[in-house]
Amino acid sequence: MQTLLDVRDVTLTYAGKTILDSVTWQTHAGEHWVILGPNGAGKTSLVRTVTGREIPQAGQVTACGMDCATTEHALLSASLGFSSQTVAQRIRPTVSTRDVVRAAAWGLHESWKNTYEECDNERADLLLNAFVISHVADQPFGTLSEGERQRCLLARSLMTDPEVLILDEPGAGLDLGGREILVNALTEIIEGEHAPQILMITHQVEEIPAAMTHALVMAEGKILAAGPIGDVLNGVTLSHAYSLPLSVGCTEGRWWARALPQIL
Repeated sequence: MQTLLDVRDVTLTYAGKTILDSVTWQTHAGEHWVILGPNGAGKTSLVRTVTGREIPQAGQVTACGMDCATTEHALLSASLGFSSQTVAQRIRPTVSTRDVVRAAAWGLHESWKNTYEECDNERADLLLNAFVISHVADQPFGTLSEGERQRCLLARSLMTDPEVLILDEPGAGLDLGGREILVNALTEIIEGEHAPQILMITHQVEEIPAAMTHALVMAEGKILAAGPIGDVLNGVTLSHAYSLPLSVGCTEGRWWARALPQIL
């Protein structure tokens, strides 16, 4: 079984505070992971070590056979698609939607004076169409709705045809309609013949696409549970993670979680 991500005994600290505490985790080809946990659990820090954006004080992280601490960012970016609000914040609002997507072919946030091959233009237009935002291709990024922005960032993260696609809270700020469009789009990606591995951080179990196969739950910089999604997502694990009695279930492939009534 091909190992795509290999995180071994990783510790990350800030100002004396431990953010990741001896974390060990592996993913393999054919697996699609959702990452859950309360604020401050270490979820985003974990994926940032995988993309080389954070260098741990101890341990080693490899992705697609590359050492994430020493490999050039451009090489990592070609294999690891990454979408988050931090990416959106670095994009000038006047850049066109098409250029936001197309610039990822160069590992940049906008085109500047780069020359694109016809295959780059064709792939950008294909992705804009796939995420139902071709009608705003020439609009400035700053004029897009929140749902359109998220779909633009998703299209951008797929521009290099990565082996692994990392999504940091892709449903943040979306209304119900936008959430369902996102979930359906991710389901189509996962079920595609040449799908990249998906790693998705979320706070809402209702945002988990039905095709997700594995789950990782974190709290206080440690992994509480990791494995097949049906084994990991349950009331015991999530109640422990969130320090709240929870009922967790799955209906027709879609997950849900509810707080249990508490006797006063």
